[in-house]
Amino acid sequence: MPPAAIIEPSHLDCDNVVYDRDRIYELLPQRFEFSQLDSIILSDVENRLFAACRDVKADEWWCRGHMPTQAIFPGVLMVEAAAQLSAFTQKMLYPNDNGIMGFGGIADAKFRGSIYPPARVILVARLTDDRARRYTCHVQSFVNGSMAFEGVIRGVALKI
Repeated sequence: MPPAAIIEPSHLDCDNVVYDRDRIYELLPQRFEFSQLDSIILSDVENRLFAACRDVKADEWWCRGHMPTQAIFPGVLMVEAAAQLSAFTQKMLYPNDNGIMGFGGIADAKFRGSIYPPARVILVARLTDDRARRYTCHVQSFVNGSMAFEGVIRGVALKI
């Protein structure tokens, strides 16, 4: 049985864009095929709570090979999307830090459902521990109101 939602996905609206892809690009380095967030739909800095939307399309680069008879959004890309939302939360709390936040690890990951394109994924992150150079976020993703993924993302500052 999945845990309680960090925030009920029915309370989130992907048409209510708080930050668009241009703003996301100002804070995150991922581009092209590796840009996993389409929009930020909740930015609650005071409560350390953020949400994003990701539209999974049927013509994405991975669809042809994962899985050939029925494309399934890869779990590793679910993790990447959650990591990007987590990095976005950190950058919102530390806007003057010019460094790049990278993936430091994952804990307690559970994949609770498959995502078949086309699909709209809602991602939620709650920052649970942060410092200027590292952070921890509890993350969840939902499709059609059902939890598809949950875990704890750890991020670290990269020297690039």
